[in-house]
Amino acid sequence: MQIIKDYKLYKPSQPSVLTIGTFDGVHIGHQKIINKIITTAKRNSLKAIILTFFPHPRVVLQKDKGIKLINTIKEKGQLLSKLNIDALVVKKFTEEFSKLSAVEFVEQVLIKKLHVNHIIIGYDHRFGKNRTANIKTLKTLGETYNFKVTEIAAQDVNDVTVSSTKIREALLCGEIKNANRYLGYHFMLSGTVVKGKGIGKQLNFPTANIKIEEDYKLIPKRGSYIVKSEIDNKEVFGMLNIGINPTVNGVTQTIEVNFFNFNKDIYNRYLEIQLLSRLRDEQKFESIKALKQQLNKDRDKALIFLKHYNE
Repeated sequence: MQIIKDYKLYKPSQPSVLTIGTFDGVHIGHQKIINKIITTAKRNSLKAIILTFFPHPRVVLQKDKGIKLINTIKEKGQLLSKLNIDALVVKKFTEEFSKLSAVEFVEQVLIKKLHVNHIIIGYDHRFGKNRTANIKTLKTLGETYNFKVTEIAAQDVNDVTVSSTKIREALLCGEIKNANRYLGYHFMLSGTVVKGKGIGKQLNFPTANIKIEEDYKLIPKRGSYIVKSEIDNKEVFGMLNIGINPTVNGVTQTIEVNFFNFNKDIYNRYLEIQLLSRLRDEQKFESIKALKQQLNKDRDKALIFLKHYNE
């Protein structure tokens, strides 16, 4: 699958069937819609495309810098690739772009650049300057520019909205099992391994410190989680901590993972870490000794979980 970070660079080899949206999470509700795109593409020899906007329109129009997303663009691309989408096309969202009329958007983006033959879109989709155009407008433009429009039922659209909200709320509450159930896969944190303060090593729990570059990525509630990753084509398991390390008077939030039975040098490696289950909330312990005792308990609990997980 291609990830086209500038829609102007997309060079279609054939007409496309397309849907438009943020698709944050690529969760089970989204997957229903995406499957319709895939089926239609195969049946009509079209390219299956998702057009998304970045940054999120709310960041640009409402100056909402605090919005956090379930997936980074890279993570979203990986998920869509597994679903057999041909291309994720990103359109940079700007104030200038938001002022395009419906006709200009259809002509300049959908027809000229993406060679749209068929659009599958939600019944409540709005677009164009001030979001004044709707599904009826799109169907009329489809007759003018010779593309078909299929409307996604209200129930499916509402399921998508509710699920996205529930996932964000679940993650912020540390309810990782519920979030994973809504997603249909394990929520992930992706980033580069960087050097930390070495506190974990002193405790005999060496950790890989994960730096996430994307400041819009949603980080779950502070605490400890059971996780898995893949390193050099091998599945590895461990426990991950999100927090400020209050026992040693930390002030900056870090994301650290201790992999079990693992001693490779992985500095500067890019890792995708999947969260399987939550162990506990972040705590401040009365001593380093008490912290180490708790880490041993956490590891024992994680190993019991993983024994059943692998069965």
